[in-house]
Amino acid sequence: MTHLTTIDGEALSALTFGTMQFGGGADAAASQAMFDAARAAGINHFDTAVGYTGGASETLVGAMIKRDRHKIYLATKVGYKDGAGGANIMRQFDTCRKQLKEDVIDLLYMHRFDAQTPLEETFSTLAELQSNGLIRHIGVSNYAAWQVMKAQHVAQSLGTRIDVIQPMYSLVKRQAEVEVFPMATDQGIQIIPYSPLGGGLLTGKYTSGGVGRLTKDDRYRARYAQDWMHETAARLAALAADAGTDPATLAVAWVAAHKAGPSPIISARSVRQLAPSLAAADFDLSDDMYTRISGLGRAPAPATDRLEEA
Repeated sequence: MTHLTTIDGEALSALTFGTMQFGGGADAAASQAMFDAARAAGINHFDTAVGYTGGASETLVGAMIKRDRHKIYLATKVGYKDGAGGANIMRQFDTCRKQLKEDVIDLLYMHRFDAQTPLEETFSTLAELQSNGLIRHIGVSNYAAWQVMKAQHVAQSLGTRIDVIQPMYSLVKRQAEVEVFPMATDQGIQIIPYSPLGGGLLTGKYTSGGVGRLTKDDRYRARYAQDWMHETAARLAALAADAGTDPATLAVAWVAAHKAGPSPIISARSVRQLAPSLAAADFDLSDDMYTRISGLGRAPAPATDRLEEA
């Protein structure tokens, strides 16, 4: 396993804070309040991307981390738009540095796989950034396991490696368990999964007619449209009520408890909304509770589809 640390060598926090809402769903004041709450809770790993909220996320994050930069592990992403070609990576990375007002980024992700660009071009560009001291680690987001392995082979031929993968993972999105998690464990790649709350579905607010991304954004509505997902969310809310805690706390704690050792990315639009996710870091999730939560949803079939071996 790659040992990711802050600049001064401090181990990374069990949770990662995602700043996708900074400058969008959360204004500057709300964003600062959430950053402060995350830091007070011991979080030192912050995640953003060049295009989040039109660049406002990086601009806000860059200003916030200045005081404690050596204690912060900063990750950003490029290549969601316009492909993974070398010129686009360099152009977007330059934008990242300007928006963040940072010369060196701890972790740079390719935001998604680009089948139209040779991996040699993508990873030689990343290797160049790394060898020039502009990034410390290389990551990939939304890659399938086979895509990671192809890319890892290319990266190693260039004298570097993929250190981190950022897949989607939650109680209602468990496909990563089939091949991504075992591959990452085998390759010593750190797992930093996003959407542990299933786009907000697992907070329980939609069971009582709440509004949010699942009602306003067609992408999230489609992603979590299946009835069984909503039934799972309702059962999780009932279990949380019985346990005297918040369903979001259980959802995040469940992701963090996987044996592959993921560090889930939590996010919110306000400190009040963030609090249950932050509480997951200190929640004592027993083996029995982990098993009970796992049984609420649908586990994916093993990669071989031999169900008798599951």
